[in-house]
Amino acid sequence: MNNSQITSDTDSPNNLGIFVAHLREDLRTTQMNVKIDTKEIFHVITLLDNELTANMSADLQAIIAKKQEEDTKSLILNISQVEQIVEGFAPGLLAIAEMQTALNKSFVVCNINDKVKTQLNTWGTLEKLNTTPTESEAWDIVQMEEIERELGA
Repeated sequence: MNNSQITSDTDSPNNLGIFVAHLREDLRTTQMNVKIDTKEIFHVITLLDNELTANMSADLQAIIAKKQEEDTKSLILNISQVEQIVEGFAPGLLAIAEMQTALNKSFVVCNINDKVKTQLNTWGTLEKLNTTPTESEAWDIVQMEEIERELGA
C-alpha cells in the first residue's frame, strides 16, 4: 500500500522516463505487505505475507533503512503470519541483524512457526538471530538490552 502519487506530463519524453522509473519503484515496494508499530525505543514490523521470497528480502531491508533514517530504533520483526520462507530470504535477516548491531540497536525476530523455524535452522540462520516465542518477550529483550547499553555507556 504505497500512498505516493504519480503524475506524468505525457508531452515530454523525459517526463515519461521519470514516470516509468517511479512506477517501477512503486511496484517493487508494494510486493511486501508490512505493518509498522512505533514505540518509544523500538519499531515492531509485522510481516503480513504468508510466503517470504528472496526479492522480499531487499524490500524489507529498504523499508527498515527508510524507517531508521527517520528515527534510529531497535527492531522487532513479527513473522507470525509467515508460513513459508525461501533460503534466499535468510541472508537478508542476517544483514538486518548486522545493521542493527552496527547502529548499537537490538533486533529480535518473534512468533516464528515451527516450519519456518526448521527452515531457518537448516540454513544455519536461526542460531545467529535473537528470537523469542512471543512479541511480548521480544519487547522485554529490547528493553533489557537498552538498559544494558545505558548502564554500559
